[in-house]
Amino acid sequence: MSVNQKKRIAIQGGFGAFHEVAAIRFFEPEEVEIIPRNTFNDLFKSLRDRKADYGILAIENSIAGSILPNYNLLRESNKKIIGEIFLRIRLNLVALPGQKTEDLHEVYSHPMAILQSQSFFDKYPGIRVIESVDTALSAREIGEKELQGVGAIASELAAQKFNLEVLADGIETNPLNYTRFLVVSENGNHQIEEKPYKSSIYFTLSHKIGSLSKILSILSFYNMNLTKIQSIPVVGKEWEYQFYADLIFEDYELYQQAFHAIRPFTEGLGELGIYPIGKKII
Repeated sequence: MSVNQKKRIAIQGGFGAFHEVAAIRFFEPEEVEIIPRNTFNDLFKSLRDRKADYGILAIENSIAGSILPNYNLLRESNKKIIGEIFLRIRLNLVALPGQKTEDLHEVYSHPMAILQSQSFFDKYPGIRVIESVDTALSAREIGEKELQGVGAIASELAAQKFNLEVLADGIETNPLNYTRFLVVSENGNHQIEEKPYKSSIYFTLSHKIGSLSKILSILSFYNMNLTKIQSIPVVGKEWEYQFYADLIFEDYELYQQAFHAIRPFTEGLGELGIYPIGKKII
């Protein structure tokens, strides 16, 4: 990539999606080229085909929880996490100019956005809230087809891009509504200047009493701060689980020792990336 060439960032969703907002904020002040993709599978395909330099994907929301399929997608992709960002999600009800909330009979958006703003629509029983593929694509369809009486839950950026008005801003139920996005690329970077470090690892455990507690005890012994652990069923194996964990640490050598110390007690131990702790974008 030449010095003046824009970084190509694959996102899930259309232009104006919160993934685009996260990409812009993560790479600023650099300008980026956004490559929209319909699904997270398509996002990783763009990375495999080298049609994008980086991918950015939501992994968890402070209200709705983890996006479980993305953990397995990331592990199977062999791509590495190189960064993260915690983006404050401000949901807006948008529609064609001149419309009012009382004029709407249908509102479309992604299921996560609907879940995060359900309390707002409880006050409008006449509005039917319908799930769609993406927040920004819902806004785009309203703008392009000039749909009267139809709204979308979307970002302010989407409203600007598709010439829509914000009828109500900040409609999310909880004002502390953050989504954590991971930035992934072909190669991770272990030469991180900022401390502390963050690592995302994965492993499976056998059906033995105390198997997980042993792992946690070892990590604690090596001063690893466990900030998240997520279990996901292993397909095809009854009651077996893949574990994903996030660790924060100051000493990289201690981290390596901890990583090797838990290996004998795990199966399929691997690392998704080592990266700086993400900033909160309000």
